[in-house]
Amino acid sequence: MSSDRFARFRAAVERGDADAAADLFTADAVFHSPIVHKPYEGRESLRMILRAVVRVFEDFRYDAEFSGPDGHVLWFRTRVGERALDGVDILRDGADGLVELTVMVRPYSAATELRARMAALLAEQGTG
Repeated sequence: MSSDRFARFRAAVERGDADAAADLFTADAVFHSPIVHKPYEGRESLRMILRAVVRVFEDFRYDAEFSGPDGHVLWFRTRVGERALDGVDILRDGADGLVELTVMVRPYSAATELRARMAALLAEQGTG
């Protein structure tokens, strides 16, 4: 496991650099969304999601992180419009890069607002 990749992911997200964050993932990486049932497959799908996320989240910050033998968890807080939201990024690493990102968020009212805003941005990009 590469703690360096986890640190680089965190730094890229904190500075709003979706492309640098996406570049840390393997070409066949999988993204599990908190608001869409079917996983997104591939680094380029993940890149589009991350580009939209950095536009939707306001006052984003990581508050804590946790590591174990199976992955790394970054706990974040942010706003979506007027709704406070907190969640976690769960990262799994492989030999050649990050292989999986799972995001979980709460509360439901903020997740609903996140879904609406993300759907609009992804529709603009032709990926929704």
